[in-house]
Amino acid sequence: MSIRIVLADDHKMILAALRSLLEKEIDIAVVGEAADGPALLELVERTAADVVVVDVGMPGMNGIEATRRLLATHPLMKVIALSAFSDKRFVLEMLEAGARGYLIKASAGEELPRAIRTVAQGQTYLCPEVAASIVEAARDKSSKAGSTGAKLGRREREVLGLLAEGRISSEIAHCMHIAESTVEAHRRNIMRKLDLHSVAELTKYAIREGLTPP
Repeated sequence: MSIRIVLADDHKMILAALRSLLEKEIDIAVVGEAADGPALLELVERTAADVVVVDVGMPGMNGIEATRRLLATHPLMKVIALSAFSDKRFVLEMLEAGARGYLIKASAGEELPRAIRTVAQGQTYLCPEVAASIVEAARDKSSKAGSTGAKLGRREREVLGLLAEGRISSEIAHCMHIAESTVEAHRRNIMRKLDLHSVAELTKYAIREGLTPP
């Protein structure tokens, strides 16, 4: 069964290019296009989309606000952000809003199909340029990262890094050769120590602390 996609961007040429790109993929089907946030929200109500690809910088209701509103009513929807820039602030705001992927438009031709398949499986996808810029910024603040990161033990930091990559508990248990119940215990301890309450918050923290791979 194909992954059903809705595209949202205020530039018709970009929408056409994205559609042309995705039409080449036999397991991906574009089921709708929107030019702004309100149109996107209305379109999602009329389609059975699995993944929404949204431009961060749309006028009026931008991609961040559109993502926040979309996931408030469709919490299982997967959102991938597209932007011309890899600005750390936009990336973190999109992740906080609930996006599961972030790509710069220059890399969409190579990365978008892979990102769609990744987030459709419940994982997180950051294109290399975005991941590298955020990790570099986090490392520039190493003194701060050291003080906050010290709250977690080595195994907890490993679990957090894997959670931020979008891994589920069974996958983390397999990777670390520990019981799934131990992973869940680590997750609870991490959330308690850091006073965080969602995977989006954990991912945001992990990126800031340089716990995700560049």
